[in-house]
Amino acid sequence: MVPARKNGYAIGAFNVQNLESTLAIAEAAAEEKSPVIMQITPSVIKYAGLAYITSIVKTAAQSAPVPVAMHLDHGEDFETAAKCIEAGFSSVMIDGSFLSFEDNIALTRRVVAIAHPRGVSVEAELGKLAGVEERSVEEKEAILTDPDAASEFVEKTGVDTLAVAIGTSHGAYKFKSEAKLDLERLKAISKKVSIPLVLHGASNVPQWIVEKANKYGATLSGAKGIPEEQIKQAITLGIAKINIDTDLRLAFTATVREVLTNSPKEFDPRKILGPAKDAMKEVAKSKMQLFGSSGKA
Repeated sequence: MVPARKNGYAIGAFNVQNLESTLAIAEAAAEEKSPVIMQITPSVIKYAGLAYITSIVKTAAQSAPVPVAMHLDHGEDFETAAKCIEAGFSSVMIDGSFLSFEDNIALTRRVVAIAHPRGVSVEAELGKLAGVEERSVEEKEAILTDPDAASEFVEKTGVDTLAVAIGTSHGAYKFKSEAKLDLERLKAISKKVSIPLVLHGASNVPQWIVEKANKYGATLSGAKGIPEEQIKQAITLGIAKINIDTDLRLAFTATVREVLTNSPKEFDPRKILGPAKDAMKEVAKSKMQLFGSSGKA
């Protein structure tokens, strides 16, 4: 990701849950000639099993004509990070953002100490991903990443990438009114921190996908994400890894709902999940184009 920050583009980090999502991302990266990160959360490890999901991702990575990294997303404890390092992950995130500043540093340093000797990079998070629209100035400052604290954190931990909180959140309902990232804060962080920065909760929740899902039975009114123009601005300010999950889920559910509605006699999983895989692939390709990673492999 260092070349990405240096050269003004970002690498998409896409959450995978199963075979179809993994294939979708692998095919998108190959077609776009883009490096890519496949992310696995602790909840997916619990759902699919560490051996199963890592085997699927490793197979995709080995078969792909482009660089594919396997990343632990939002690991919240040392043990999970250690297991993933042992399992062959390219990188791990240790999310100590729920801890005090000092405890976050201590936990991150422990993970860095076992990861770096194995050639595994470490992502950490400072600040909390949560909506800030209706919070006071004091509450916002407590949630969002402080530039000076970010500089100190990176220096004391030796972390490779840092996830910053600049006003977004996870899920499909990121904003109640106008979507707005704190780009001035990001600019200040970027001036003090030279390592690649990470943007979580970065789906832009395309309204055409939401409308399609709602047409076939979903109830997703009010879903709203980050405008693409703000994503582009964030990349110019040091964001080099962008996490995408919600947009893939929306594409998946909208397409499955459509197939089941239009083909009520269909019961072949391949003919139901295949179109969903293709829909996720198209979303991933559009993200790679937006992030500027297409053609960079």
